[in-house]
Amino acid sequence: MGKAKAGNRSYVDLVCTECKRANYTVSKNKKNTPEKLEVNKFCEFCNKHTIHREKK
Repeated sequence: MGKAKAGNRSYVDLVCTECKRANYTVSKNKKNTPEKLEVNKFCEFCNKHTIHREKK
């Protein structure tokens, strides 16, 4: 199997689309996914599952 290069991964913050608070920090490979990350996650402030997008 091929190995990924060390410099491609970076950490990004995920922000809730409803309350606009940063709840999660995740790592992503910018080479494989250059577009902004969008994930459905639980927001502890809204107390429900909402869409979380990558912070600008």
